[in-house]
Amino acid sequence: MRRAAASVLALVLTACAKESHATTAAAVSAAAEQNPASASDGAVVYLTNCSSCHQVDGKGIPGAFPPLAENPIVIGDPVAAIAIVKDGLDGRLVVNGQTYSGIMPRWKGLLSDEQIAAAITYIRSSWKNSAPGVSVSTVQSVK
Repeated sequence: MRRAAASVLALVLTACAKESHATTAAAVSAAAEQNPASASDGAVVYLTNCSSCHQVDGKGIPGAFPPLAENPIVIGDPVAAIAIVKDGLDGRLVVNGQTYSGIMPRWKGLLSDEQIAAAITYIRSSWKNSAPGVSVSTVQSVK
C-alpha cells in the first residue's frame, strides 16, 4: 500500500512538474515578446549601422546629422523614432534649436524588426536619455 501511494505521488509530482515547465516556458516566451529589446544587442546594431553619422557618443555632427543624445524625438513617443528608423527621413528637421536638412536612410528591409527594436532601445537609454525600451511587437505595429 505504501509503495502504491508513493507511485501515485511520484506520478502526480511528475505531471505537475511537466505542466509547470510548460506554463513557465509559455510565460517566458510571452514576456520576451512584450518586454523591450536588449540594449546591449542594440549597441552592436547602433555601432555597426548608425554611429558613422550620429557618432559613437550620440551627439551627431552639427549641421549635418542630428544628435540622438537628449533628443526629444528619441525620448518621446517611440512610434516617431521607429517610423524614422524604418522609413527614413528626408527634409528639414529641428532638434534642440538646430536645423538639419539631411537624409536618414530607410532601414526597413535592411535590419530586422528585432535589430530595430534593440537599436532604438539602446538609443533611448544611452547618453543621458532615460526613456523606456521598445518591444519587437511595437516595432512590428508601426507600418
